[in-house]
Amino acid sequence: MAMDFIRIRGARTHNLKNIDLDLPRDKLIVITGLSGSGKSSLAFDTIYAEGQRRYVESLSAYARQFLSVMEKPDLDHIEGLSPAISIEQKSTSHNPRSTVGTITEIYDYLRLLYARVGSPRCPDHGYPLEAQIVSQMVDQVLTLDPDQRYMLLAPVIRERKGEHVQVFDQLRAQGFVRVRVDGELYEIDAVPALTLRQKHTIEAVIDRFRPREDIKQRLAESFETALKLGDGMASVMPLDAPNAEPHLFSSKYSCPVCDYALPELEPRLFSFNSPVGACPGCDGLGVAEFFDPSRVVVHPELSLAAGAVRGWDRRNAYYFQLIASLAKHYKFDVDAAWQSLPEHVQKAVLYGSGEDQVTFTYFTEAGGRNQRKHRFEGIIPNLERRYRETESSAVREELAKYISSRPCPECKGARLNKAARNVFVADRPLPEIAVLPIDEAKRFFSELSLPGWRGEIATKIVKEIGERLGFLVDVGLDYLTLERKADTLSGGEAQRIRLASQIGAGLVGVMYVLDEPSIGLHQRDNERLLGTLTRLRDLGNTVIVVEHDEDAIRLADYVLDIGPGAGVHGGEIVGQGSLQDILDAPRSLTGQYLSGKRAIEIPARRHKANPKMTLHLRGASGNNLKGVDLDIPAGLLTCVTGVSGSGKSTLINDTLFSLAANEINGASHPIAPYKTVEGLDLFDKVVDIDQSPIGRTPRSNPATYTGLFTPLRELYAQVPESRARGYSPGRFSFNVRGGRCEACQGDGLIKVEMHFLPDVYVPCDVCHGKRYNRETLEILYKGYNINDVLEMTVEDALRLFEPVPSIARKLETLVDVGLSYIKLGQSATTLSGGEAQRVKLSKELSRRDTGRTLYILDEPTTGLHFHDIEALLGVLHKLRDEGNTVVVIEHNLDVIKTADWVVDLGPEGGHRGGTILVTGTPEDVAAHPASYTGQFLAKMLPSTSARPERPAAVANKPDARPPRKEKPAKKTATKKAATTRKKKVSE
Repeated sequence: MAMDFIRIRGARTHNLKNIDLDLPRDKLIVITGLSGSGKSSLAFDTIYAEGQRRYVESLSAYARQFLSVMEKPDLDHIEGLSPAISIEQKSTSHNPRSTVGTITEIYDYLRLLYARVGSPRCPDHGYPLEAQIVSQMVDQVLTLDPDQRYMLLAPVIRERKGEHVQVFDQLRAQGFVRVRVDGELYEIDAVPALTLRQKHTIEAVIDRFRPREDIKQRLAESFETALKLGDGMASVMPLDAPNAEPHLFSSKYSCPVCDYALPELEPRLFSFNSPVGACPGCDGLGVAEFFDPSRVVVHPELSLAAGAVRGWDRRNAYYFQLIASLAKHYKFDVDAAWQSLPEHVQKAVLYGSGEDQVTFTYFTEAGGRNQRKHRFEGIIPNLERRYRETESSAVREELAKYISSRPCPECKGARLNKAARNVFVADRPLPEIAVLPIDEAKRFFSELSLPGWRGEIATKIVKEIGERLGFLVDVGLDYLTLERKADTLSGGEAQRIRLASQIGAGLVGVMYVLDEPSIGLHQRDNERLLGTLTRLRDLGNTVIVVEHDEDAIRLADYVLDIGPGAGVHGGEIVGQGSLQDILDAPRSLTGQYLSGKRAIEIPARRHKANPKMTLHLRGASGNNLKGVDLDIPAGLLTCVTGVSGSGKSTLINDTLFSLAANEINGASHPIAPYKTVEGLDLFDKVVDIDQSPIGRTPRSNPATYTGLFTPLRELYAQVPESRARGYSPGRFSFNVRGGRCEACQGDGLIKVEMHFLPDVYVPCDVCHGKRYNRETLEILYKGYNINDVLEMTVEDALRLFEPVPSIARKLETLVDVGLSYIKLGQSATTLSGGEAQRVKLSKELSRRDTGRTLYILDEPTTGLHFHDIEALLGVLHKLRDEGNTVVVIEHNLDVIKTADWVVDLGPEGGHRGGTILVTGTPEDVAAHPASYTGQFLAKMLPSTSARPERPAAVANKPDARPPRKEKPAKKTATKKAATTRKKKVSE
């Protein structure tokens, strides 16, 4: 009998408090609640983990050893599960070869389309490639040098793994005497054994000859044999120069003018991950790395002697004596600013003296001099050689700072070789399709009509491509291109791509578990995403979504609210059922915000922008930005908004942050192109707080990251018993020898490999999971040892260490950002993206503040409940009130409506975006007719009709009044307020 519910009894994973619940199957279920309340523990670590584990355990023991088996969750009973698929926020891939096209498998269909119906052309003449007949091949061979000996080859195996013993046996049986294997010529009986797991190319030697008129008949017969054996392909190459470029012949494709020939079109010719199709210049990566002169010459305003090029100044005696000799030869001053040196001198210093012999004076250790005359290598060739030859990872890492990448000069970033780039469908090569935005590509394929047999073959392939492109449009990714690298996608984009792929798979009876699919998505695109989720449900699947988005909660068939607090204060069900059940639940914070009983208030009065205290960035043109001019008022909370792909991250992260970090913090980030910047002198430091993990190892935790562990260890080292034993602060670290338990090396756990069962982590039987040895744990502060402190929550630790200012200050900031529930020693790898970002924010808050910091945050509300957002806004407003400038990239309307200043980009994503539509107060943006952000924001502001379900609240203060519309600040800045620095965009 089919079950209608997923029944869970006694779930205790992480902070869940023995909960029982019945979730309806084949419905859209939204799990919501405060950050850290236990939503992911229930959805991913309990329901998904058990569904996946049971499915994997149904497979054979042999198959299980190749799959990662989930750990069994802590619960009494669960039934009604289906095979589970999770779609999480984690970035898709860090593989530089992975693209949107390859992840979605659309690129596989494109390769098939071009291989089956593509029209190849000659790259030099543009003629369609035609099949050659044998007499044409013979005539072409007879034009070769008659004094040179040649061999006619037939390709038998091309780039295939294996030992190919049978192939050699067959060739031997057919009477062939010689073969060419991987470029080497062998007698067929003397071929060495081939490596099984390597790719090999095998060609049979059909004939050896000198091209003369009297062997026409013999050549024709040889070519017929070669074409038959080589499946329509043959090649001729000099016998004495086996590595020379072969003359290709094809009974299928060749140019009628030159001897350019193409093997039969096959899908792997169009794969940049295959040696057959990849560009030889960049191996299919599309970019070439090079030592960038603008990075090598760090300070062009300084002289070579003073450090224009790091490591080649007066402080490095060896390299500077080379520069001094070079200066004498080319008659330039080593104390002159680099930018004032003549171009030929700069070229000689960077790239070498070429054919010029320079007299170099070398100083010996004994104080003597030696003179030698030779060419100067050049700084950049020197760096290239050292990078190539070094075996030290530290040296390689140091030299990598001077490396930039640019499109491959051979394929111009297309990744494919010359042959693949010259095959056309409807007059378009494959790389041209790959750079189209997805909505344009969809339009191209919907209008594609091919004549005759090509049209018949293409119909099914084009239908599949069109459907998959349509799914990407439905999840709001119409602005991406198929050639976009996977490692440049945000977590939300990567998740929605996987979601689109799952819809394309069309599975039924599956349980999907999604983690906030709406992150990074503008309100405008929300409806399409929710339509996608309901479509997955309507196929006959159970869709469980961890989500805070109001529209998603209202649309759900079943809502589960977990709380009432976070961490140890959460893990209970505070509301479940329909939307009305949640609204009526007395303990549900979600219900209170949805019903309007609680709301994030609009400030009674907005801080005004001061035109004299403004950062001006002019002519930003990275990626899709169209030379925009950005004004950021200092001392305000500024929100940068716009639909997905409109250019927010390029403008703020790649341009503003990189520029400010390089100028103020002395970093060396690559900067997107811009013209001028004014007003950086308003700030003394810049801080970027993103959602990347705070640590990559389980040893990293909030205490170590925030710097709290150092004063803690110092405090324990000052305890009288500790001083009597001579313990230093290092004694209380679990990362170094001395105080840690050496049996588990300070991990507290020991990993037991179980092969085709999940790995088991058991508490160390020496320290019993406490990480430290017995002597270290004997040191107590107010009755607690160092391990007890690491196991405490932040709020418990604050009560204990309140009298210690250096520790209490850091703990207070963790409480301020809403992380009172996390443990000090909680592994960083278990923190969500939102929690990691708030740990970083608390670290910055705990530092001594000058009131002149520029804070940049990228979607800080990810993973946050309405209540968490209210707490976060309190922190951001506090930073602003202390005089700092806060710039937030955000889609959340509750954050936007409380901002002092809004910069809205658009109007669309991709190439149809990249302009600033409107800047000003939220009221200014709401009044702009072309702004999608404004249309949704207008419903939240008191000056326009508020939504009946959730009225916007206004701070109820005596001086409360509707905010006046203020004109955007004029784009001027006095000389006193800001110094102007100009930079030319490198071409």
